[in-house]
Amino acid sequence: MQFTKKTSSGKVSAVGKFIIKIVLAVFVIFLAIIFISKIEFPAPNKKIEKIIPNENFKTIK
Repeated sequence: MQFTKKTSSGKVSAVGKFIIKIVLAVFVIFLAIIFISKIEFPAPNKKIEKIIPNENFKTIK
């Protein structure tokens, strides 16, 4: 029977890789939200006004 010594301590487990992927995905989504919020969309210049006739109003007692 031969004993082997594991000398590489830099390996990341499968759970660690999964956590790193989740953190990176959340970070990318967070950056996308920040960049989208920086875009200034133009406000409409036309004033919308609709005249409603008095026939459509009903008095509730």
